[in-house]
Amino acid sequence: MTPPREHLLARAPTAERANAFLGKAWGRGWLPTPALDPEELWAIAAKGLGERAKDAEIGGRRPEDVADFRLRLHVLTEAINDEAKLNSLGRAMAHGQLTRVIRSRLQLGDLWTRRPELLATKLAPPIIVIGHMRSGTTRIHKLLAADPAHSHTRYCDAWHPVPGNRGMRRMKGAFDLAMLGWLNPWLQSIHPMASGEVEEELAWLAAALNHSIYESQWHIPTYSAFSEARDPAPIYREFSRVLRTDAAHRDIAAKPRVLKVPQFSEDLARLLAEFPDARIVLAERDGDAVLRSAVSLAANQMAIQCDACDLEQIEALWRHKIALREQRIAAALAGWKGPVARLEFDALNADWESQIARAYSDLGLELTGPALSAMRATMAMSESGQHHGHSEQLARFAAS
Repeated sequence: MTPPREHLLARAPTAERANAFLGKAWGRGWLPTPALDPEELWAIAAKGLGERAKDAEIGGRRPEDVADFRLRLHVLTEAINDEAKLNSLGRAMAHGQLTRVIRSRLQLGDLWTRRPELLATKLAPPIIVIGHMRSGTTRIHKLLAADPAHSHTRYCDAWHPVPGNRGMRRMKGAFDLAMLGWLNPWLQSIHPMASGEVEEELAWLAAALNHSIYESQWHIPTYSAFSEARDPAPIYREFSRVLRTDAAHRDIAAKPRVLKVPQFSEDLARLLAEFPDARIVLAERDGDAVLRSAVSLAANQMAIQCDACDLEQIEALWRHKIALREQRIAAALAGWKGPVARLEFDALNADWESQIARAYSDLGLELTGPALSAMRATMAMSESGQHHGHSEQLARFAAS
């Protein structure tokens, strides 16, 4: 049983030991210090493709999408080196994440060069859950995904987007989660995950170097500002390519995919331009509650990778994010003619069945008996989930 977090910036003993070991190993020359230079990262990630790497960078993509990724990589690594103040474990994790992103991007490009028909996969109109981090989007996502008439992304699909041998993605996802749990035993209480279970598509945005996952781990204000101001069209074109590839590989393109990433709120206009036939479910929750929970999540991620985390900086970032996303949601929905359902956090807590029934009606969907049974099973499993521990932690921190 993992002991509760003592404070927002608590760090597990395993992370402390890993950080100390890496610092010693690099200092004494036992291991090479991981590169955080864009060209070095690219060279490492491209090794497995050999002469195909150049074509793989381009495969299936517009020239402006190729250029956007290269520029983002340059600006992001510069911000990490100049601003993030990563400790040894943080540097190793950053190196691992970025080489993995580049490698997956090249592998996907290689696949699309050989199989361009994947990019023409026709998708059923998606159902997109929009809302702030910690506003109930995960619960809504899992309820809608439980409906057998819908499809969803699994953790292993999100974090290992390149189709491979049957079962290998699940094994890789399980290994990832085991390692994350070893370093951060509180992660499952904040955001429960399992390799073959329903998961958001955050990793697909991260794979195109959208800022959302990186700013929740590292203090990189230069990159956050750069990415917020930049047209996210290349991000969402890549997202669409990955979605179509995954749907074709898993033979689920004919079922509406339930999609959810909090970052969608910030980029909603572009997302709807990419998926103009989408149905929207908007999660709503009191802003102060959202802020407290978001700060807790980000502090948990940052504390592992940086010895100089500043809670005031973290809170300022998420106050800004919440305000920005509210503005962009309102602007995008002002001209939207498609179906929208709104689900309020406390109302969903009080009577989720009636709220889901209303949402289905608003979206023009049929709530069938099998769907309702599957949702009830999902809620029953949730009652014993580890995420309740995060609510208890937040209450304790608020009282202290």
